[in-house]
Amino acid sequence: MTTLDGKKIAILATDGFEQSELEQPLQDLRKAGAQVDVITPGDATSIKGWDKKDWGRSVDVDVALSKADHSAYDALVLPGGQMNPDVLRADDDAVAFVRAFGDAGKPVAAICHGPWLLVESGLAKGRKVTSWPSVKTDLVNAGAQWEDAEVVVDGNLITSRKPDDLPAFNAAIVKAVAA
Repeated sequence: MTTLDGKKIAILATDGFEQSELEQPLQDLRKAGAQVDVITPGDATSIKGWDKKDWGRSVDVDVALSKADHSAYDALVLPGGQMNPDVLRADDDAVAFVRAFGDAGKPVAAICHGPWLLVESGLAKGRKVTSWPSVKTDLVNAGAQWEDAEVVVDGNLITSRKPDDLPAFNAAIVKAVAA
């Protein structure tokens, strides 16, 4: 099994993240040995998930976005859900945080509606990606080449479509961070 001992990974999210799309990467990356910090704008100590059709469980926040330094992390994970990335893409600091990972060439992994942040940060342009089907037009309009696949890896970008794709998504993150 690949280990991520000594690696540090950020998960950027806010209220309304898709429950499994934050919790499963968090669990799998920690199991692989990485330190994983949940980061959110503001001063919340926890954020609430969306679990299929209703509010889900809360997840503890480790670091406020205002105190997070992208250079301290080896990779960034962007969970989906409709609300979470829609709120984050309207937050200039969140968009700048995402862009900083891309500019540094570090792995950026986005699933479901999470690629909206790739659009907003400019990281989607000229890249192969996938997403939840309703995000396809936004990605194509941003200059990305959209593919219908469980995981698409293009350089440092890792994207997946939906919760069913989490095993492949998480494996691709581990592989990228371990490289």
